[in-house]
Amino acid sequence: MSSNLAVVVCHGSYHTPAPYQPLVDALTAKGIETYCPQRPTCDLSQLNVGNINNPDFDRKAPAGGYPLPADDAAEVGQMLDKLIAQGKFVLLAGHSSGGWVAAEAAQQARQAPFRKEQGQGGGVIGIFFIGAFIIPFGQSVHGFFQPKDGSIVVPPFMRFHKHGVKGLGTMVNPEKYLFNDLDQASAQKWVATLTAAPVMTSPLTHDPYSALPCAYLVLEKDLTLPKVYQEGMASSQRKEFTVYHAPCGHSPHITWTDELVETIEKFASQVLT
Repeated sequence: MSSNLAVVVCHGSYHTPAPYQPLVDALTAKGIETYCPQRPTCDLSQLNVGNINNPDFDRKAPAGGYPLPADDAAEVGQMLDKLIAQGKFVLLAGHSSGGWVAAEAAQQARQAPFRKEQGQGGGVIGIFFIGAFIIPFGQSVHGFFQPKDGSIVVPPFMRFHKHGVKGLGTMVNPEKYLFNDLDQASAQKWVATLTAAPVMTSPLTHDPYSALPCAYLVLEKDLTLPKVYQEGMASSQRKEFTVYHAPCGHSPHITWTDELVETIEKFASQVLT
């Protein structure tokens, strides 16, 4: 594995980087520089919830509105720019809604093939989607999953608070939907790290799926994003994805960590060749 390889993990909605630390540590132990930046849209300190240790999700949006998914991508982009400036080849790993963030952050100017054409080194070498949303160019996460008639469907794993779809959402029964293959004590440990988030309304501004090698890890026991949806999104792309399968629920970064590291290494080796 190239010493110039780095991995940047884009975490899911309602999360902090905390549940991804086992994955970060395991990749780092393999000599792979790895980061998982906090997404602003899931950062309680930016959501006007009062005391972040006892948050009030019924409060109004902060002055100027909630952070946007575009802000998440910009946060990841800053980290990519630093790594690329060091000559790093970066694999983006997007989990759940972090798939949109990874895709948006992988702008053409950061893509290794494009940079090579320009006589520059480093860059994003590919995107590894982990039970993630594959959102088409020009669409947002919210728009992609909602009915086209303007009605709002709330999935069983989440709820909106006082201000409805214009306010904050949080997870419902995360022990089932996020951590179904963990024992109760372990699940509660990670449930305590969850936050809130507004709906993701920023559109994807480019098509990284055609420009970069992409992989998809299908989570066989996922109760949040069922297997059939994962496989459908991965197979609907014009450029074929490399597809892997994991016998676990929605959080392989916790429950399938070593195997996930091996799979990421396998794909990284493939695209670095």
